[in-house]
Amino acid sequence: MLTLNLTRSRRDGDTLTEQIVAGIAALVEQRALRAGTALPSVRRFAQHHHVSTFTVAEAYGRLTALGYLAARPGSGYTVAHRHAPAGHARAPQWEAPGLNAAWLLSDVFADHSVPIKAGAGWLPGDWLNEEGLHQAMRASARVPAAQLSGYGHPYGFAPLREHIAAGLGQYGIPLQAQQVVLTQGATQALDLVVRTLLRAGDTVLVESPCYCNLLQILRLAGLRVVGVPRSAAGLDTDALDDALRTHAPRALFINTVLQNPTGASLSSMNAFRVLQLAEQHRLLVVEDDIYRELAPAGSPMLAAMDGLSQVVYINGFSKTITPSLRVGYLAASPDLAKAFARTKMAVGLTSSEVTERLVYSVLTSGHYGRHVAALAERLRAQQDRVTEKMEAHGLEVLLRPEGGMFAWARLNEAVLAARRGVPLHGNRLATLALEHGIWLAPGSYFEPDETDSPWIRFNVATGDAPQLWQFFDSLAQAQRAA
Repeated sequence: MLTLNLTRSRRDGDTLTEQIVAGIAALVEQRALRAGTALPSVRRFAQHHHVSTFTVAEAYGRLTALGYLAARPGSGYTVAHRHAPAGHARAPQWEAPGLNAAWLLSDVFADHSVPIKAGAGWLPGDWLNEEGLHQAMRASARVPAAQLSGYGHPYGFAPLREHIAAGLGQYGIPLQAQQVVLTQGATQALDLVVRTLLRAGDTVLVESPCYCNLLQILRLAGLRVVGVPRSAAGLDTDALDDALRTHAPRALFINTVLQNPTGASLSSMNAFRVLQLAEQHRLLVVEDDIYRELAPAGSPMLAAMDGLSQVVYINGFSKTITPSLRVGYLAASPDLAKAFARTKMAVGLTSSEVTERLVYSVLTSGHYGRHVAALAERLRAQQDRVTEKMEAHGLEVLLRPEGGMFAWARLNEAVLAARRGVPLHGNRLATLALEHGIWLAPGSYFEPDETDSPWIRFNVATGDAPQLWQFFDSLAQAQRAA
């Protein structure tokens, strides 16, 4: 069995993923692992080294992109034929995937060939609560099969809904478990709101920029989408007022805290003004609050300020437990909750009680609170580290978020001024980066009208890769030499 000496210490700055990549690459270079040798499966390697399967999958993906491994569907990973004798054909080189909406929307989640996912919307595997998740899986395995023989409740697993209702009550939201509907992730919750309350041709407001998958949901539903500028100061309420008077929209979709993609949060005054305008115009507000647990205490929550009168509240556990479980939820008035449950049953029947039980077990294990507190603090520290690196390597940041996963940045004026010809705006910069094995999320993907933008979304949790900053350094040097 292949064995590497891995350290959990971060003093040297190497993640577990980077240690695995370096260790296997060294064995290949030293010919200790010869071409054609089969590597252990992701699961076997993870079990043997006591690491997450996410970590191993990421490492194997990087090694494949670097040419050390070859991946064959159904056959796992083998050492690639890298050193062909003179006169023999070389193995085909890695080609960057095409940067388009289809790849960003779906294929990016399964594409392990891009080694540096600086624009990803999820946390690295070794950031997650692996101990709590494994403990929950062991507990769930002991559930009698008879309890899992049916489809489950249309609203979802009752103990989890009760736990969620109690948690929201601590924020000042008065609600019962029957006002909570569990979903297959927060994205399905958004889809259920659209299917239930809106019809093709309706006008809705979104932030500009906003969550990219939301835009796809709205377009598929045939809705007319109008953007309201979102900046470091919050939502532009003057523009919101104008849009309400001009377009008579049915709903506003908004991230209150640690917004995707900018990392910005509404101030209490800004949140109050948004709700004031919504009440004046009888506007439904859909609060996507997926980053709430990573936000500083006391950050405004529209649902708490409104009491679920005109606000539908959406949240989930993909950022604090794992994206793979796909458990989210809606909280709303009793009548709306009933309508959402009917739509949920019509389009997909019940959500998975097995995964909901897993999430409930993690939440009630006693480790979850400490894990989330440590995760939020780690992200705050990483925000400081990565934004400092950005500013040192030719990037301008919109703001320094108070935590969370994302930073919103663009090439600074000094770099752009040194360039002759077409400037390196978002799409062009992201395409160039992808050719170097770096995925950046271009600003156009977050804009309602898909216009090119100089801005790029960065995931600060993946911002330690030296190759990322070498890329920006070489870019700046090339611009100066142009």
